[in-house]
Amino acid sequence: MSEPKDQSVTEPNIPPEGGVKGWLTVAGAFCALFSSFGFLNAIGVFQTTYQETSLKDYDASDISWIFAVQLALMWAPGPLWGRIIDTYGPIPVLWPCSFLCVLGLCMTSLAHEYYNIFLAQGLCFGIGAGGVFTSAMICVGQWFVRQRGLATGVAVSGSSLGGVIFPIFLNRVIEDIGFYGAVRYTALFVGVMLVLACVFIRSRLPRKEWNGKAAWIDLTLLKEKSFGLYTAGAFFVMWGLWAPFDYISSMAMNAGFSSTLALYLISIINAASVFGRLIPPQLADVFGHFNVFSLCCFATAVSMLCLWLPFNYHPSHAGIIVFAAVYGFSSGAVVSLMMPCVAKVGNIQTLGQRFGTFQLIMSLSCLTGLPIMGAILEKQDYKDYSGLQLFGACCALLGSLLIGGSTFLLRRMRNTKKI
Repeated sequence: MSEPKDQSVTEPNIPPEGGVKGWLTVAGAFCALFSSFGFLNAIGVFQTTYQETSLKDYDASDISWIFAVQLALMWAPGPLWGRIIDTYGPIPVLWPCSFLCVLGLCMTSLAHEYYNIFLAQGLCFGIGAGGVFTSAMICVGQWFVRQRGLATGVAVSGSSLGGVIFPIFLNRVIEDIGFYGAVRYTALFVGVMLVLACVFIRSRLPRKEWNGKAAWIDLTLLKEKSFGLYTAGAFFVMWGLWAPFDYISSMAMNAGFSSTLALYLISIINAASVFGRLIPPQLADVFGHFNVFSLCCFATAVSMLCLWLPFNYHPSHAGIIVFAAVYGFSSGAVVSLMMPCVAKVGNIQTLGQRFGTFQLIMSLSCLTGLPIMGAILEKQDYKDYSGLQLFGACCALLGSLLIGGSTFLLRRMRNTKKI
């Protein structure tokens, strides 16, 4: 968002570094991300449950399309939501999208056929969650300058906490009243959190006129070597990033672990990611965002190769828990640092187009990654997970190398090691 030109008119009315309204916006964003991105972090619970119950006649790849669409819709409509918020404020996006989230879950609790679940949980909830996520992140960024990293980290940690609580919540409630009753209680839970988000989240900057001629995306920006390498690297990282979130539970159950422990592994990943979304961004302010981001992408790939792949041959309770913790920390850092690096890779004049282009490509990555891994698992008769593990790890490794190349180019261009 661009700052208003007439600073003398607007700045005295704005509390320094957020103030009460700013921190209330952070609290609202925490609730918003808890209910949207946090719920999506629990996709492994639904993948495992659907494979064993209502969608047992469908392949893992078919089921994963539901969650792939959800993840893609977190990114793809971002430029549209951003323009509406710039012009009319967050309310026209936040309230309707919050309603869509609750409606999607309510309809999911009534759905028994694949197409019903796809429309309710994939499309309806996915569109709503994307609008809620975008509203929260934009408004938090408007209230802070010097403490933006801290404020964003606190807000984003809501998604990790949601990823911790929702698998436990669903597992406990499913035991008492069944899956569909648990989804209805989840809809109520999400609805309460989103009402708080709608009450607290406020924009700071004055409205801008709708510019219908402004470009939404600009693929020619990919010709810039540093941005092109970074975008390609992020695509590959995101292509494999969601593998443990979706398949670690079913893998653990296949190895003979209890269903309770298998579902709690998702909570362990998300609990560790709370620290990954708070600590590395603070280190990035000191050592450079690209430097820290490259290392975190590499650590994500190494954790899958060295800690997750061996579990396929030597199942171990301790081993899979250690992997969940390490992976959660590194992947949390990847998610929290990805968008700030986009802002730093080019000039301010192309920021809007750069974000739009990047989000479109990330949506394609999220849309295709899980179904590909589901198809690999199907080819291995749902017993050998090494194929999807190698796919995820190799994608993350290739992505980290490409991002490292982008970091090297930026260091040379700007003649500094802190990038």
